[in-house]
Amino acid sequence: MIEISDIFSAWKRIRPHLHLTPVLTSEKLDAATKKRIFLKAESLQKTGSFKARGALHKALLLDSPKGLVAASSGNHAQGVAFAAGILGVPAAIVVPEDTVPVKKSAIRGYGAELIDQGVTVENREAIARQVAAERGWAFIHPFDDEAVMAGQGTVGLELLHQVPDLDAVLVPVGGGGLIAGIATAVKALAPGVKVIGVEPGEAADAVMSFARGTLVRLERAPETVADGVRTMCLGEKPFAVIKARVDAMLSVSEAAILKAQRLILSRAKLVAEPTGALPLAAVLEHAETLPERLGLVISGGNWLPQ
Repeated sequence: MIEISDIFSAWKRIRPHLHLTPVLTSEKLDAATKKRIFLKAESLQKTGSFKARGALHKALLLDSPKGLVAASSGNHAQGVAFAAGILGVPAAIVVPEDTVPVKKSAIRGYGAELIDQGVTVENREAIARQVAAERGWAFIHPFDDEAVMAGQGTVGLELLHQVPDLDAVLVPVGGGGLIAGIATAVKALAPGVKVIGVEPGEAADAVMSFARGTLVRLERAPETVADGVRTMCLGEKPFAVIKARVDAMLSVSEAAILKAQRLILSRAKLVAEPTGALPLAAVLEHAETLPERLGLVISGGNWLPQ
């Protein structure tokens, strides 16, 4: 299980290459939610999401890889392509055919080879691992890897420094790497701060896994506007951390996700993809269960209006 020392080490490794993302506030957003809202704008990170942190940290720990391979819905792919550029090696990225065009374009923009023919959410990892084995390249998992989790945890490290008096941190949940890293940072440095995961009701495997204390795997890829969290199951390594350090898991409706995204765009003037709007959606639907001062991790901004 990762510890706070792993996150500090990750932060030292990746900080020369990445942005210290800002925390934004909006009086209009506070008025709309009747909470004090602090937006950790990972949508302004290099590659447009927090995924650059974990991917780069893992890549920097590899021993002279010939190339990097990833399976992703888009954001982890860009993070791995970005990391490959830092290392000066090629990258091959396996994404589902229905990945949003803006993410595919961004992956190619980082110089990576895009593999999407016949790829689905269900088979993308198997195909990526096959590509890695055939080429002798390193496969970087998007969440079930302690080095990746430690890299993602630097989001929490920064947020606590930027806003030291939070009551809770709300985090989108897909495979669990982000919330596992953030929870490790928060519970080590500010144990009184609650860490709350948020996922779509249409993809509530993490909510069910948290409630039952054992991993629940969905039978098929969930259909949700939050394309960044269409995972079938939490990773085993993140789940061990989640059980020990996360306080609650909430699910939200598709309507709340889209409403939250519009609010972030209109009130905070910040581009957020639907996945990044999950924490605010939880504030809209679960306000009565949440404390006053809330840090919301806006996990990504790779989105364009259709």
